[in-house]
Amino acid sequence: MTQGDKFTISEQQIEYLDTWMYKVSRSFAIVVRAVEVPLQHYLSTAYLICRVIDNIEDCSQSHDWKKNRFTELGTLLDEPQNAVDILTAWENDAWPGLTADEERIMGVSDGLTLWEIYRSIPSSSQDIIQRWAHKMALGMSQLDDPQVQPQFIEIHDTQVLGDKQDYDDYCYIVAGTVGHMATELVSEHYGLSQPIADQLSLNAEACGRGLQKTNIIKDFADDLERGVSYVNADWMQEIDNTPLSLEGAPLVWIQKIFEDVLADLDKATEYLLTLPHSAIGYRKASLLCLLPAYQTLILAAEGKSKLFTPEHQFKISHETMAQCLHDTERLALDDDGIQHYSRAAKLEINNSLYLDAAPAVQIKPDLKNTFASRGV
Repeated sequence: MTQGDKFTISEQQIEYLDTWMYKVSRSFAIVVRAVEVPLQHYLSTAYLICRVIDNIEDCSQSHDWKKNRFTELGTLLDEPQNAVDILTAWENDAWPGLTADEERIMGVSDGLTLWEIYRSIPSSSQDIIQRWAHKMALGMSQLDDPQVQPQFIEIHDTQVLGDKQDYDDYCYIVAGTVGHMATELVSEHYGLSQPIADQLSLNAEACGRGLQKTNIIKDFADDLERGVSYVNADWMQEIDNTPLSLEGAPLVWIQKIFEDVLADLDKATEYLLTLPHSAIGYRKASLLCLLPAYQTLILAAEGKSKLFTPEHQFKISHETMAQCLHDTERLALDDDGIQHYSRAAKLEINNSLYLDAAPAVQIKPDLKNTFASRGV
């Protein structure tokens, strides 16, 4: 499609995007629905392509097999008109380690529509998706290359990211690239000025990194069952690797883990506040990422004695998520309210982590429901 061509999408294709977004991530499906069309459709398409990249990496086939699939993925990004041949071959191949739905989207029967939509996106937006998806795929394809960062090392039969730089590099590959992709699509869609686009770009990586690190804390025990830890080995070795056997961790070490995440979420808040009020759809989408991240960390901090133990399970309740949806609508155009929410959330986290008996947090009345509605 040439630049300037109008994007058209059928009702069946819209239904396809909605169906598959809810299949692969209900939480991100809610995020994307906050955005105006056609940006909503571009972001959904981009996200599903990123999940295809994830599926290649998550498959338990050999390194050489994955390398060939990543090469074919590059062809799909560059020449989506050839999708039928590639997806037909993928559908006839084995994808061990994937769920049934993950395997289905890799084949022609359930995956072709995705690449048809991608092909129909105007070239300026398609080029953004193509460029950043290539970067993500390249990084994913090199995760087990001993010559390329990030590096994993083996500790107690667990693959662990090497040092803090490896931790950040990994988060860039899986989330920072997505942050840049979304930022460029958003800047184009809303016609943002170059200074604003540049400022957003400065914080895009940290924004994605903070959200990814929140998930890494939340999912630590589940990841360990799969034989991997994204919390880096340098930090693990400071406390004799006890989290790798779910034997807990000293509070001072837990505090360091949280401080690292919160520093990136500060940048995510700056990113959100940089968005002009005219970009209200994407401001709401950003809030729907940021607020649940803060609530997850509050819940984890309150349960600090369970962190990195067999009881390491931290997922916000449906009630808390509903409150985040309510707060998103209320705060979308309230910059002062967003800043207050961020400060209040960090104060509650720090009260839980640093004080034996936390004093009452002074929160605006209209924020009290948010911090009272959490549940395990």
